[in-house]
This record gives sequence, C-alpha cells and structure tokens, in this order.
Amino acid sequence: MLRNALEPWHILVVVLVVVVLFGSKKLPDTARALGRSMRILKSEAKALKDDGSGTPAPAAGSPVDSAR
Repeated sequence: MLRNALEPWHILVVVLVVVVLFGSKKLPDTARALGRSMRILKSEAKALKDDGSGTPAPAAGSPVDSAR
C-alpha cells in the first residue's frame, strides 16, 4: 500500500516548501536548534536507560508523591 510513499522527488518538494516558508536566513538557526534538541533528547534517553528503572521518578513534592 505505501511501498512508494516517500520517493526522492517528495523529499525535494518538502525541502523546497520549507525553504520558501522559513527563508534561507532562518534555516541554519533552525537546524542548530534541532541538533541541540536531538542531543538533549539522546542524553536524556541514555540517562534513563542507564538509570535502569525505565520510568522517571516523580519529582519531590509532586502530587503523586504526597498521595502515597
């Protein structure tokens, strides 16, 4: 059904639309912010994995903590 859903010309059209919408001056800043966000997400996921619990602990003083 979706075998040919993402062909090279689709990617080209998406890139063209992004350039037209955001302009070439804002694209480097946007790419830099996206890279920073990905690094933060990756480090948080690694910290969560290294923690071993799999789920983040609730913050101290949160409603979940006081209800126990």
